[in-house]
Amino acid sequence: MRRLTRRRLLQWIAVSAATGLLAACGGEETTPTQPSGAGAQATPTTAPSTPTTQASPAAAASPTVIASPTPSGPKELRILQWSHFVPDSDKWFDEFAQRWGQENNVTVVSDHINYADIPARAAAEVSAQSGHDLFAFGFPPAQYEPEVVPLNDLIEEFKREYGDPYPILERSCYNPKTDTWFAFMDFWAADPVNYRIDLFQQVGGNPDTWQGILEAGRQLKQMGNPIGIGFSPEIDTGMAMRAIMWGFGTSIQDENGEIVINKPETIEALNFARQLFQEAETEEVLAWDASSNNRFLASGRGSLILNAISALRTIEGTYPDLAPNVGLAKTAAGPVDRRGCAHWYNCFVIWKFSPNVDLAKQFLKDLVANHRDKFVASKFYDIPSFPKAAPDWQDLVQNDPNAKPTDKYAVLATAPEWTVNVGWPGYMNAAEAEIFDLWIINDMFTKVATGQAEPQAALDEAEQKINDVFKKWRDRGLI
Repeated sequence: MRRLTRRRLLQWIAVSAATGLLAACGGEETTPTQPSGAGAQATPTTAPSTPTTQASPAAAASPTVIASPTPSGPKELRILQWSHFVPDSDKWFDEFAQRWGQENNVTVVSDHINYADIPARAAAEVSAQSGHDLFAFGFPPAQYEPEVVPLNDLIEEFKREYGDPYPILERSCYNPKTDTWFAFMDFWAADPVNYRIDLFQQVGGNPDTWQGILEAGRQLKQMGNPIGIGFSPEIDTGMAMRAIMWGFGTSIQDENGEIVINKPETIEALNFARQLFQEAETEEVLAWDASSNNRFLASGRGSLILNAISALRTIEGTYPDLAPNVGLAKTAAGPVDRRGCAHWYNCFVIWKFSPNVDLAKQFLKDLVANHRDKFVASKFYDIPSFPKAAPDWQDLVQNDPNAKPTDKYAVLATAPEWTVNVGWPGYMNAAEAEIFDLWIINDMFTKVATGQAEPQAALDEAEQKINDVFKKWRDRGLI
């Protein structure tokens, strides 16, 4: 078996990072400061914060030091993560980190950068073997396993303290081939259907199933309110097409990591998606970036998108007249199943070059111990990986006094039932990550939807690319 050397890993990471893989599954609601590669999207929206003082996200070059050590024994912990799509969550995090630093005699450096800059920053830190102690990705960073500290001991501590996590944690952050927890996902965000209640009522539609979305969408398109599901090389398309595949009983790999995509169920999924695009959507979706669906719904023209709740929170804060007419529903069910990606997988790693491994682990333990407060601050965005870390979170979503109606977010309580990892029904792995990054599934669906290829031809082409990617990572020993 070909050995994965540090040199070969860094060469691959430097190339792939620019395309935005590790910022996948959720980076559309903040405004990129410096667009870089495919991960840089134009003019996303951000859910408004409350009027209280907001922690301003710091650029990586100008970190915000939010706690100072006492002279007796200075220590420093450096943390990098995204600028949250719900800014109040960042405000809570920075205040927590400040208190934690003061209580533990630690200088905490908390950097928030745009999601689109995360891949390039990660590659740069690994290449330099210098940077932050704790680094948070929005997508399980399976390719970085050789560069991170295994967290097996930390996960066992969490299990003793909080019991079993949701399955999405293990399926996203654990490599069964190497018996390694390469990351810890403290929270994930659901990716429900966001839809116009009033418009669906007008046509007697129900967004509970993919077939129902298609049938309502045909009428809504004629009314000038088409469905807004992307068919382009961007992250939301990648998530939506996987949800359709899973709904029709197909996937890239099976539970054992064997490639199984070339089967009749995939052809059925492709045929359905072609109908959805041609009969219920607008050709605009062919040129969408990851912010387009948010803007489409907020404009009042779109009737349905798939997105995290930050899309609705933004509408509540900026378009209060529209907000009561926007509702949430489970990921749509297909003829076989109901499954969808998370919109954000908040995966912390500790780099091997960190001199503060134990300190970083302690910070994560204390962070999880305070997750209930973080969940509230995030306006229900940050669903805990360990349910007992916020034991009443499913009760909290039943009653949001600021929402109309107050139970608008209640559907989130069911999200653990239908939210799965990229790579489901198998584990997340480096091959699945690269396949997502290369938009192989997006391209397959788009070619069929636009008539560039027949379903079987598009599937055969995609399968060959998938085989090549899996072979590469099997040769490198990570799957």
